[in-house]
Amino acid sequence: ILRCLVGSEMCIRDRSMNEEKCLETICTVGTLLLESGAEVRRVEETMVRMATNMQGVQYADSYVTLTGITFSMTIDGKTHTRIARVRNTEVNLDRIDQINDLSRTMCSQPFTVEQVEKELERIQNRKRYDFLVTMFFGGIGAGAFAIFFDGTVSEMIASFFVGLIIRCTTSFMAKYNLNASLNTMFSAAIAAFLVILIHTFFPSLSVDCMMISSLMLLVPGLAITNAIRDTIAGDTLSGLARATDAFLCAISIAVGAGFVLYFWM
Repeated sequence: ILRCLVGSEMCIRDRSMNEEKCLETICTVGTLLLESGAEVRRVEETMVRMATNMQGVQYADSYVTLTGITFSMTIDGKTHTRIARVRNTEVNLDRIDQINDLSRTMCSQPFTVEQVEKELERIQNRKRYDFLVTMFFGGIGAGAFAIFFDGTVSEMIASFFVGLIIRCTTSFMAKYNLNASLNTMFSAAIAAFLVILIHTFFPSLSVDCMMISSLMLLVPGLAITNAIRDTIAGDTLSGLARATDAFLCAISIAVGAGFVLYFWM
């Protein structure tokens, strides 16, 4: 009898641990998606889709805002709930794509919690572009915008080098977890200073073209797009939060660049 009781207790404990691991894994999925810049509706649908395709899960539902996740699921008639706080956000479309592929693969074949954990670990450890590549394409982006704004070849080259410095600055300051608004403000100030410095030595180059082309790298395009998508999808709270975040970023750009222009122009 004692052996049966001990075995039954261990079975219940193992089942409880598996349920906790399932909750933790699904919340990790939602956190990774939000931190990578995914819209709220995508995060909710992905979490529910992955949970309902796990073994033993009867029902799942989630409520997601820009800074937090509430997720619940039902296993063996019992409902379990977990809350996760989301603090940091970045743009990582590759991670969103990888998790989205994983969730759709789970719809065609069942996954255990351990398998999902291994896949998430692989996605988290997946290497992004290195520092030099990021700098180079930052310069390419700024130079391309100079062409878009009817700039000359010289203004395109100048914007390219300013874009390199901007991307270098943002990457350096991000390592120290500096506030995003301060990061953007400081980067905009450096961009404005470099543009004025270039114009001092080459007066024929347009300040407006170089300035606008360089600052386009700091514009929160993904946040604005997701704010519109969340609002249209009915997630008004998250839409307003993203719109406010984009508005504060725009103010940071204006303050940083305007401060330099005010004193040096």
